[in-house]
Amino acid sequence: MTTATALQPFQIKITDSELDDLHRRLDATRWPEPPPDTLTDFARGVPLAYLQELTDYWRHGFDWRAQEARLNQIPQFATQIDGQQIHYLHVRSPESDALPLVIVHGYPSSVIEFYDLIGPLSDPRSHGGDPRDAFDLVIPSLPGFGFSTPVRQTGWELGRTTAAFAELMAQLGYSRYGAHGADIGAGVSGRLGATDAAHVVGTIVVTDPGALGLAGEQFPIPDHLTDEERARVEQERTTWRAERGYLDLQGHRPETIAAALTDSPVGQLAWIVEKFQTWTNPASKTPDEAVDRDQLLTNVSLYWFTRSGASAARFLSEAEHSDLDWIAPSGVPSGWVVFNTEPIMRRFMDPQHQIAYWSEHKEGGHFPAMEEPALLVKDIRAFFRGLR
Repeated sequence: MTTATALQPFQIKITDSELDDLHRRLDATRWPEPPPDTLTDFARGVPLAYLQELTDYWRHGFDWRAQEARLNQIPQFATQIDGQQIHYLHVRSPESDALPLVIVHGYPSSVIEFYDLIGPLSDPRSHGGDPRDAFDLVIPSLPGFGFSTPVRQTGWELGRTTAAFAELMAQLGYSRYGAHGADIGAGVSGRLGATDAAHVVGTIVVTDPGALGLAGEQFPIPDHLTDEERARVEQERTTWRAERGYLDLQGHRPETIAAALTDSPVGQLAWIVEKFQTWTNPASKTPDEAVDRDQLLTNVSLYWFTRSGASAARFLSEAEHSDLDWIAPSGVPSGWVVFNTEPIMRRFMDPQHQIAYWSEHKEGGHFPAMEEPALLVKDIRAFFRGLR
């Protein structure tokens, strides 16, 4: 059973010395020799020229203090649950009948991902929406991510995190609430529906065609697929086998990469930026074409200042060695929103149309709250409209 301490107001306060240290390290970056051929795309990782340009902007154009002040305008709190500091944003709606909603991020993301959802979801009246669609928002940082650090105990993975977030919602006095998430957050949201069904009214998660790469691991391959569709699934499985090196390393050798990510800001930048390239809408040529450059660098900076590169890797390792699947069937209403979709997605995921709410968009990718926030807001509102 989880235990919690009092909820304390929280403000982000990165010291001048920490900011100066980041700038010193960026100035002193030891760059690799250029490859023998001119590499302009991301086929072999982050191109050197692009990484150098983005690093220069991080050092000379990006304003951490402005982003810090912006974040500190959002009510933030911290509490101890099951021996672990849990940091979270808590935005109460001006509408008295708002539905509580916990929103959970994934990897390599943070609460920064949801900045553009906060206003429209908590105060739809001021954002061209129906006030009856309002939410009280609870947006926690996963243990080992952002300011839910440091992690002093082993065992923080999907199940323990889900229990802690259920306890957090109880501590806040929410006896009925919804859940939303992507990536790890989708796993936590779904597990909340399975383990806290007495209080969870529904869960809505997002996905993209990259999920097909998990066929045979997290999802069974349906028998009804055509040969063409099976070939499409195999294509994504092949892509995932080439892509999953980051997960294999962190899942099995987290301490090896922990040292690099904690010592080199450019290493941390490249590690995260690569995923924002491969997982966002493929129509975007660079990660900061898919998402706002300052928002992306705020996310990277948060990993750097809190040393989350190491503790996030340990979370992934704990999850890899637990006996829990990322998907937990539950009896509460569920919704799925697919971005960068294609026809096979519902045929694969929901051929019998049993999912209560299914929505598809050609736009976006793995980080829709950053890529297409307006579309995601619309789906979240629509899904919960009948569950209030």
